[in-house]
Amino acid sequence: MRLIIFGPPGAGKGTQAGLLEERHGITQISTGDILREAMAQETELGQKAKSYIDAGELVPDALVRDLAEQAIADEGHDDFMLDGYPRTDQQAEWLTEFLASNETPLDGVLSMKVPDDVLVRRLSRRRVHEETGETYHLDHDPPPEDVDPDLIVQRSDDEPETIQNRLDVYREETALLATYYEERDLLVPVDGTGGIEEVFGRIEEALDALER
Repeated sequence: MRLIIFGPPGAGKGTQAGLLEERHGITQISTGDILREAMAQETELGQKAKSYIDAGELVPDALVRDLAEQAIADEGHDDFMLDGYPRTDQQAEWLTEFLASNETPLDGVLSMKVPDDVLVRRLSRRRVHEETGETYHLDHDPPPEDVDPDLIVQRSDDEPETIQNRLDVYREETALLATYYEERDLLVPVDGTGGIEEVFGRIEEALDALER
């Protein structure tokens, strides 16, 4: 299957995409990961991206497009799930054209739906070890008892007010994208509340419906 998954920060899309890769062989293509890997390996595209980042500039859309298209091609244009791309309706149009040129259109776009109050709670409960950088979650993965609690801190971007600002920006950026795919009958809302397996079950039901 050829899919996109998107959702606000804290919606769990990375976790769910990982499960789909593990259990169904649908490769997660995260443009953020691809960008970091390309820079680490000093590929031609990675070096171009690094030049912008070192200059304090945003990586141009066209370069991110090239990275995404190469990753899709590496998967034989099938059995992939895009995470982090597209982010705008222009990028969505580019992707549509690219897949159409290879006769491999999208099967669906999974849109993770989680209320803001749940997202704020999820993200605001994250903590980080000040010295090691290890991440914990007070509800699901608390720090071990032998760790000095004074070293467990909350990052500034995990404070409730900052999280709400991030959510507002996300919705502004993705509103047109959701409309784009809804108009093409590709948007599939998925309730992202509840446990990991519960949410994954809903995703599997959505995929079964797409295959019919």
